[in-house]
Amino acid sequence: MVKFKNHLISESIKYHIAKDIPFAESIFRYGSEKYFEVINEVRRRYEEEGLELTPLDEDFLNSDIGNFAEVDGVDVPLDFPMIDEEETPELNKPKRGGPKKYYVYVRDPSTKNIKKVTWGDTTGLKVKLNDPGARKSFAARHRCHMQNDKTTAAYWACRLPYYAKSLGLSGGGSFFW
Repeated sequence: MVKFKNHLISESIKYHIAKDIPFAESIFRYGSEKYFEVINEVRRRYEEEGLELTPLDEDFLNSDIGNFAEVDGVDVPLDFPMIDEEETPELNKPKRGGPKKYYVYVRDPSTKNIKKVTWGDTTGLKVKLNDPGARKSFAARHRCHMQNDKTTAAYWACRLPYYAKSLGLSGGGSFFW
């Protein structure tokens, strides 16, 4: 803590001042408890002690950010964009795209968190669902008969024929590789 007009000032405010970081660009994770604590401390120091601020920070502190209102029994931050954390992606439905050729969202049974699983070659290789020899070779190479963990790419790659139609692949159906 540093002294400021006979009062102690927090290390986070000292750091912002020393590194010339605007308070509007907090060093703390947006929306965290510490984020709002720093905003409220800076606002208090500005109003009571004349802490010097940039015009950007003055506008920032003249808003309602850092203040809360109770809505349906829950404290909600004002002037702070919120993300609907209850919105979950569609689970266990493979889709095209992402960093690989396909992706799917699954719930990890051990942590209960939603996990994104990606798989598929992006170098231009094609899925050969109509070639019985290629299917047999793929199933043997990937040990498809042993893939039971939905949180792995191998599980979803082995079940690709089931989702061929929804992924826009020709062939496929309700057969195993």
